[in-house]
Amino acid sequence: MIRVLHVITRLTLGGSSENTVATIVALAPAGYAAVLAAGLRESEEAVVTDARRRGCRVEDVPALGREIAPLRDMAALRQLLRLIARERPQIVHTHTSKAGFVGRLAARIARVPAVIHQPHGHVFYGYWGPCRTALFTALERVAARWTDRIVTLTERGTEEHLARGIGRRAQYATVPSGVPTAALRAAAPPRAAARARLGLEPGAFVVAALGRFVPVKGFDLLVEALPALVAAAPAARLLLVGDGPARAALEARARALGVGDRVLVTGATPDVAGHLAAADVLAAPSRNEGMGRALIEALALGLPVVGAAVGGIPSVLGDGSCGRLVPPDDPAALAAALAEVARDAPLRARLAAAAPVRAEAFSTEVAAARMREVYDALAREKGLA
Repeated sequence: MIRVLHVITRLTLGGSSENTVATIVALAPAGYAAVLAAGLRESEEAVVTDARRRGCRVEDVPALGREIAPLRDMAALRQLLRLIARERPQIVHTHTSKAGFVGRLAARIARVPAVIHQPHGHVFYGYWGPCRTALFTALERVAARWTDRIVTLTERGTEEHLARGIGRRAQYATVPSGVPTAALRAAAPPRAAARARLGLEPGAFVVAALGRFVPVKGFDLLVEALPALVAAAPAARLLLVGDGPARAALEARARALGVGDRVLVTGATPDVAGHLAAADVLAAPSRNEGMGRALIEALALGLPVVGAAVGGIPSVLGDGSCGRLVPPDDPAALAAALAEVARDAPLRARLAAAAPVRAEAFSTEVAAARMREVYDALAREKGLA
């Protein structure tokens, strides 16, 4: 049995937390006994409860938080060092930028034999201004020296790290954020039933968007694109699945643009399949995206995707057989691409037919197998096996 300590800033509804828990669950039968350390003060209780239900042993690191706070961060470092001393992990696997730095520093101080870091995307654009971005990039360069493997969600993620001088190519491995594609399809209701439950007209052209309502997800761009889309496709409706601090602003902007009655906001929900089943297309207008689990979930259900050409989205959409790429921060281009899908039924059918095939490249089975390869190779290299 090889002991592993996973470190993540917080457990919340979203890709990074789900990917982390899924990795722990998938690798346990292979002999990797894991403890998951997180700042529970900033975590969502339902996500923590679900992780424990699935067999994860979750330990609180009370001082671990998302924002930079030197005194608190030093306390988090001390708490992690105590946890490492108690658990004696042979592998420390860190997740996301903040926990990635503090966790890797703790692993280096404690001389843990093997260190893996999984950024679940990156913070090189789309989040902050140039000064803060430069600081985080510099910290990533430093922490890469303490790391045996850096696991990116897509090949493009690797290239974006290397372009900024973070690590060496030999350190990198690509493992997607696995999505349970078969289970999603099994859980999806018929489109008519999904629409009836949400109060959507049977003949509407429904554009779905899924995620947390924060600026990096670009949902404001989607609202700005809606009037032009409605002009080209009068049956268009926008289904926003999620919640977050930008919700009130999004709803107010839709009303100001005269399309407030075209927008349905559902709030956060674990029922992804039940909501996506009501849609005709998924829009992903992100300003940055590690991979975008929502894209894979939509593709698995046969939805074409219109996404911004940022982060891992181009890697997900591949040759364009299952969706369309648009320039980032461009509501006009977003509206035009969505209108094309709305008006061209044969195109929509072709994209929809190719979507589930593409989704299988990002399934939980593929992700688990690739992560197992990363762990097994590192264990052999370090003499842990």
